[in-house]
Amino acid sequence: MDIEAIKAKIDKEIESIDSSEALTAFRLKYLGRKGLIAELTKGIANLPSDQRASFGQEVNALKSKIISLITEKEKRLGSVKEESFARVDITLPGISRQLGHLHPLTQTINEICEIFSRLGFSIVEGPEIETEYNNFTALNIPLEHPSRDVFDTFYLKDKNKFLLRSHTSPVQIRVMKSRKPPLAVVVPGRVYRPDAVDASHSFMFHQIEGFLVDKGIRFSDLKGSLEVFAKAIFGEEIKMRFRPHFFPFTEPSAEVDISCIICKAKGCSVCGRKGWLEILGSGMIHPEVFKQVGYNPKIYSGFAFGMGVERIAMLKYGIDDIRLFFENDLRFLKQF
Repeated sequence: MDIEAIKAKIDKEIESIDSSEALTAFRLKYLGRKGLIAELTKGIANLPSDQRASFGQEVNALKSKIISLITEKEKRLGSVKEESFARVDITLPGISRQLGHLHPLTQTINEICEIFSRLGFSIVEGPEIETEYNNFTALNIPLEHPSRDVFDTFYLKDKNKFLLRSHTSPVQIRVMKSRKPPLAVVVPGRVYRPDAVDASHSFMFHQIEGFLVDKGIRFSDLKGSLEVFAKAIFGEEIKMRFRPHFFPFTEPSAEVDISCIICKAKGCSVCGRKGWLEILGSGMIHPEVFKQVGYNPKIYSGFAFGMGVERIAMLKYGIDDIRLFFENDLRFLKQF
């Protein structure tokens, strides 16, 4: 075998190598267990005895040359890598990943619950599938009440037993049946009503129910608690008023308004030129509700209130369409 021709071939091959992978393949081709040097070494035994020594020396010289070429090539490839790394400015800021954040409704729920937590209320959640008893009967809502009609409530297959809750008030029944006074609770959660979807209505929305029961609770306690809440949400400068209303589960009952945060009670399109914005309903818990849960209304009294989270968020942030909360438009959500 022509050793000189092999050397010329090796010199040409080593020049064309430009990666560590190619250099590894080159090493195996010539120095591996089945490589060219191993084949030449095995062939020495087949040569005439007078040629073996000289041919063996040539093979060893070829092996040394290959090792030297590989070592030199490794150094070159290493310096090229170092140069490429040196061209990278590691002080430049990296490509940041876009991080998500809490939905504006979740932020509003958390803010409301945190306010009432500071007032001593605990937070309780309940099931979205409710019994007709908890959703209506125990809350003193009679059979003939419009809200119990199939057009106003999502009844499930067995409509005499289960439904999608239409408010978070059923949790009030669940809590009072399982605990004894004194207690103060707020209940956030989703509720469902078969309303046509428009700028101010949705078939699914969020409510927060709150109630407090103890001995000697008065309407003034309700007013004081809601005033603290309203000013914490909308600012110390707002004013609040109570308007008589009717709810089956409270007596007396009242709607709660705040002075318009847009026009400062002067009258604008948002408040219908009235200067006031309705934010929630409230009242003293009805004695019949206490009887349903086993509380003695002669010993205990309490108040309850309920608000739509979407309405609070819309008033707080000046949003004019409830559908924006549910369309997953990042242009809207990124503002919060």
